[in-house]
Amino acid sequence: MTRVFSGVKPTGHLTLGNYLGAIRRWADVDQRQSDALFCVVDLHALTVDHDPARVRRLTRQAATLLLAAGLDPELCTVFVQSHVDEHTRLSYVMECVATDGEMRRMIQYKEKAERERARGGSVRLSLLTYPVLMAADILAYGTDEVPVGDDQTQHVELARDLAVRFNQRYGHTFVVPRATRPGVAARVMNLQEPTSKMGKSDDSGPGIVYLLDEPDVVRKKVMRAVTDSGAEVVYDREERPGVANLLEILAACGGGNPEDLSGVYESYGALKKDTAEAVVELLRPVQERHKALCADPAYVEGVLRDGAERARGMAKPMVDTAYRAIGLLPA
Repeated sequence: MTRVFSGVKPTGHLTLGNYLGAIRRWADVDQRQSDALFCVVDLHALTVDHDPARVRRLTRQAATLLLAAGLDPELCTVFVQSHVDEHTRLSYVMECVATDGEMRRMIQYKEKAERERARGGSVRLSLLTYPVLMAADILAYGTDEVPVGDDQTQHVELARDLAVRFNQRYGHTFVVPRATRPGVAARVMNLQEPTSKMGKSDDSGPGIVYLLDEPDVVRKKVMRAVTDSGAEVVYDREERPGVANLLEILAACGGGNPEDLSGVYESYGALKKDTAEAVVELLRPVQERHKALCADPAYVEGVLRDGAERARGMAKPMVDTAYRAIGLLPA
């Protein structure tokens, strides 16, 4: 079977964008058609200033929401990155294959480092090197496919480059992974800034629908979404990004087509109302399942423990092989 790996970073509460852009597909498609691993990548949350207690809390919440969204431990492997040492074992080896120039060209590093320099500060070294850890996350499992949004394609390309380079220098060891992209609503945009992604780490709360938002909060956020000049409901991502975002969200919730839906509505208000209700109904079963799982923390802990053990069993042979290939003496 095709092996799929993907993960979520616990730097904020999971959003509608995370669900429609990735998690729902993991539950509906990937875990059923492939040998799938889904990971809460908590080590990546340490690349910026953080509150340790908050990282732990968000890690547990993310894992619980993945299960609430439909990931089934009988069908896939769900675990926490830091519970499997092979990720960091392989990361250093891949740092010895990567170059400084490759790291400094990574978009997130360039943008955050520039902002910090403007403030007279400096970013953490881990922000520079974490794309190698991300590559190790992928390569440790012999991953064939990595489902990602457009903003993460660069990281999968790095993993591909490092795998090819390692294989050429030290002998064939790694599967060369490929990125796969979901269709409609692959990139849900901020309701207040429709040219920016709905990111869980953003501070713009009114523009972000979180998976655990109460129904009335969801309705208020959607009804206050920024639209565009003109009154006609037209699907045009370039000229009408606000309306296009609402149409894509509505289409993703109901399985429709945003262009077809644009012809149904004569006003922004009607579009917003239907979109709000569609989102509320989409999130209702996830929130109910999340509430039930929170009442049974031992179950979630058991899933993560078993998942880490299973993941370790998959990754250790690959990492041991890489250690031998690069010249390290077996223990």
